[in-house]
Amino acid sequence: MKKIYLVTAALVSISVINAQTKPATDTTTFSKNLSELIVTGQYKPQSVKNSVYQVRVINSERIRISGAANVQQVLNTQLGFRFSNDNTLGTTDVKLMGMSGRNVKILLDGVPMLDRGDTRESLNQIDVNSIERIEIVEGPMSVSYGSDALAGVINIITKKNTPYNISVTAKLQEETAGSEYHPFNYKGLHTQNIGVSLKKNNWYTSFGGTHIEFDGFGGDNFGRGKTWKPKEQWMGNAKIGYTKGGWNVYYRLDGLDETITVRNPINYNTDKAIDQRYITHRLLHQVQGSYSFNPKLQLSSLIGYTDYNRTTRTTRHDFEKNTDELTTGDGEQDISKFNSFVFRNTLYWQLSSKVSLQPGLDINSDKASGQRIEGSPVITDIALFVSAEIKPTDKINIRPGVRFIKNSVYNAPPAIPSVNAKFNLSKQLDLRFAYAYGFRSPALRELYFYYVDVNHNIVGNPDLKAENSNNFSAGLHWTTVPKNNITYNASLTAFYNVFNNQIDFALASASSNQYTYFNVNKAKTTGANFENRISWKKIDAAFGLSYIGYYRKQYDDKDYTKIDNKDFLWSPEINAVISYNAAALKTKFNVLYKHTGKKPQYVYGTNSSNQSVLYIANISSFNWADFTTTTTVNKYVAVSAGVKNIFDVNNINNTATSSGSIHSGAGPVPVSYGRSYFIGLNFQWNKK
Repeated sequence: MKKIYLVTAALVSISVINAQTKPATDTTTFSKNLSELIVTGQYKPQSVKNSVYQVRVINSERIRISGAANVQQVLNTQLGFRFSNDNTLGTTDVKLMGMSGRNVKILLDGVPMLDRGDTRESLNQIDVNSIERIEIVEGPMSVSYGSDALAGVINIITKKNTPYNISVTAKLQEETAGSEYHPFNYKGLHTQNIGVSLKKNNWYTSFGGTHIEFDGFGGDNFGRGKTWKPKEQWMGNAKIGYTKGGWNVYYRLDGLDETITVRNPINYNTDKAIDQRYITHRLLHQVQGSYSFNPKLQLSSLIGYTDYNRTTRTTRHDFEKNTDELTTGDGEQDISKFNSFVFRNTLYWQLSSKVSLQPGLDINSDKASGQRIEGSPVITDIALFVSAEIKPTDKINIRPGVRFIKNSVYNAPPAIPSVNAKFNLSKQLDLRFAYAYGFRSPALRELYFYYVDVNHNIVGNPDLKAENSNNFSAGLHWTTVPKNNITYNASLTAFYNVFNNQIDFALASASSNQYTYFNVNKAKTTGANFENRISWKKIDAAFGLSYIGYYRKQYDDKDYTKIDNKDFLWSPEINAVISYNAAALKTKFNVLYKHTGKKPQYVYGTNSSNQSVLYIANISSFNWADFTTTTTVNKYVAVSAGVKNIFDVNNINNTATSSGSIHSGAGPVPVSYGRSYFIGLNFQWNKK
């Protein structure tokens, strides 16, 4: 509670300073999304409407109204996103457009995030309070961003330097975990954040931190065990930058300290219990800069280094003596270390009004060590790439590109091509086409991971082949001219992906209890999205639907017979966001909704003859809805409140007898700890 009191005191003390200062206001609405500037995949900042890529933007207003405590809660109601929770380890993975997290590239200000495994749990290890917007580019982006970008790119853009000389923000948010909450013993979810930004002449700096404490959720469990594991996170960031003339340079430090606690039942014969803590430390250093020689020539560079440690600490607690001692079993004390270095250098060169070029150099190096990693492997990737932007007329924009890769472990294709095209059919109607080739080399964990103890038998597969894909997509975008206070935007997009040697995770054979990684001979995903946005007077609304199909074909020459299912497995999604601005009450009301349809999936199991077979299992559909409000108290303070997971979804049915995951298994799939309620206090003070 001391941490909460400290932040509360800061809020009170700051709120009495300079009563004449005007706060910053955010007037962003959904109808303005098309004019927002984006940077992902662009030569220079470009509006969503003018971008040759199909880019989705989640702006600061959308993040704010969600009342989100983490990035997952921001993306939870977005089309194409599905999250899977591992309640044994307390981690979360993401799927995008039917493809697993290992095919999604997550960037923080353009720097790849380092994940210890084949999941994308780093999404919830980023401070949501530091985010200005999230840019999502669907489809392979391997030409621009290299490996892992087969499904798409999620680029998380942090807040820029403030236009004010001084800016102070703070946030307190209390949230229940289902029906469980207590302000003093940490039951529920407790968030505290503070941030400070300073600017003087050509220099700017900012620093901030967030503390999140979650005591877990017991559900039907009694005693010490928790269905949803307790988690504590400390996240901090600092930035210092300089801008003058053609120069724009900054250094940013991002840090994470996370502890997930697993409490096991008491052995009443010994009055002792075995507990585990999974401790993550991450430091991300990044230096980015650009220099404009003139409006037609600009050089941009970034250097990033990530140090990531994941510790497993197992203790035996003696309740009689109230002491802890380290256990000595296999794998019970472990530290895995991962380091990543990235260097990226690009040149923007406008040759004429119709042709621009962007050549670039990428260097990526990943290193791992620890008891659960065989040896100290290193994978280095060096790439040269070039793309062009060709505008033969004002209505046509074509962007071809190619990437050449030298990988230290795998023979990459001679060239990785892509081509994107945008046609302005009218002032209101745009048509986009794209083809992209994708390439992903296996991660260190997939190749060299070794985790064998009494509860686990997971080994990497050094014989894995690299993944590759061919992606085709098209999109039609229509924007009305504002009339009678009404603005309407609509988009219809479709995609088709063909994967070769897609990497999956499953039981190695019917005769063993060992899990490993393997290549799927061929997999396909296809689908379509229909999204709409409308603004009318005080109402902003967005609604959409998607229909996504998945197919796989597998030949295993040893333990599995030939398996060839020619049918796509389909799953629908529907979402909606409605906001109403009650100006007289200084309050904004928001409803966020998503229907996630039944999801058929391929899983491995055994038949009556103990033969390994591939069969189809189903994960049931469910509905998710949040209701939030934001009330402006005065020019410094706003109060947010609401209810999340209105339909009280906990677990959904899974017909699989074996899901291909050592922790997920059969039976119900965990979605949430149920309906929760939150209230938050937000403060902002600025001074010119």
